[in-house]
Amino acid sequence: MPTLILLRHGQSQWNLEDRFTGWVDVDLTSEGEAQARKGGELIKAAGLQIDRAYTSVQTRAIRTLWLALGAAGQAFVPEIKDWRLNERHYGGLTGLNKTETAAKHGEEQVKTWRRSYDTPPPPLAAGGEFDFSKDRRYAGAVLPDTESLKTTLERVEPYWNAEIAPHLAAGETLLIAAHGNSLRAIVKLLYGLSAEGIMAVEIPTGNPLLIELDANLKPVAARYLDEARATALPQAA
Repeated sequence: MPTLILLRHGQSQWNLEDRFTGWVDVDLTSEGEAQARKGGELIKAAGLQIDRAYTSVQTRAIRTLWLALGAAGQAFVPEIKDWRLNERHYGGLTGLNKTETAAKHGEEQVKTWRRSYDTPPPPLAAGGEFDFSKDRRYAGAVLPDTESLKTTLERVEPYWNAEIAPHLAAGETLLIAAHGNSLRAIVKLLYGLSAEGIMAVEIPTGNPLLIELDANLKPVAARYLDEARATALPQAA
């Protein structure tokens, strides 16, 4: 049976500082490292044998994957990194404190930027501190300067269809260690959720979401491995 494990990275330094992180490459906190290890321990306790693992090109997700695989006793598993699994690009909000930004622009405007499906923040200005165009991880790629969840899904979906779905269709068990919004994009694809439906989905950090799929890659069962930190699961359309 095709099996998918979605693991949101552990707490990062900018999560702790309440800053819009997006594509900035910050590391895990000690708490984030502990969350990643706990995720791996839960995977091991569930008896899951991973065939292949995916992550973004951002350190917090990569280290979450490494720590989880190590704790699961499966550090040998092949891993693939791709920028299309990156967190949503927060555009001109990148690096800003969330509370201070709400005070400046108003809570409703910031809520719209953060939680709406298709309204992106203002674009990131070229040439500034957080201009990623010269980062060699993205050489040759056409990069966004801001993203909504909708446009995040639009770059995740082709990668999902071309790279990830075929391995699931072959019956493999896959682990994807990534970010809140790139994982929510995958959940929307799998469950056929509406724009309104995906807005109610929040994936907790460091808590593996185990999804069992049928031959058509439709979810037939799902659960968080740490039930004490579980959030509401979506319902298939």
